[in-house]
Amino acid sequence: MSGQLWDLFTTFVPISLVTVGGGQTTLAEIQRQVVDQHHWMTQAQFLNAFAITRMAPGPGSLLVTLIGWQVAGFWGAAVASLAMFGPTAILLFVIAYLWRRQRGAKWQLALEGGLRPIAAGMMAAAVYVLIRALEGGWAAQAITLASTGAVMFTRVNALLLVAAGGAALILCQTLGLA
Repeated sequence: MSGQLWDLFTTFVPISLVTVGGGQTTLAEIQRQVVDQHHWMTQAQFLNAFAITRMAPGPGSLLVTLIGWQVAGFWGAAVASLAMFGPTAILLFVIAYLWRRQRGAKWQLALEGGLRPIAAGMMAAAVYVLIRALEGGWAAQAITLASTGAVMFTRVNALLLVAAGGAALILCQTLGLA
């Protein structure tokens, strides 16, 4: 295995094994490794790859496939995907087997209760990384936070918020506020 492929593998296997609460919870660590540690992508490239994976069908963790492609082409994409999904799939199979056999055990309840705040914290870190990386300055960040609040506390259609947010950002830039 070449040096780049080995680096991809050893970067994503540990991240795969600490995925608690879904792939989006590892976004902050993936960004740190890819942009800050290995310099495989710039912050803008990372944000663009993230946006592509959010629009594409499938899990958001496919971001690592795009990162692998950026680093080492087809084999990079294959190795990064295997490193991200393989260990988790094996671990999930083992845990599901034990979970079913030990249903309602005290260790299960304790584990569930302990993992909830960890998953919430990891999601908050992912949100922080994404908001910090937004181009458009404080105006884009404010629009993002306002849109998030609207989605959480109202029944407004998210597509309307995307259109309104885009219009608001264009207006802020036109007025020189952003």
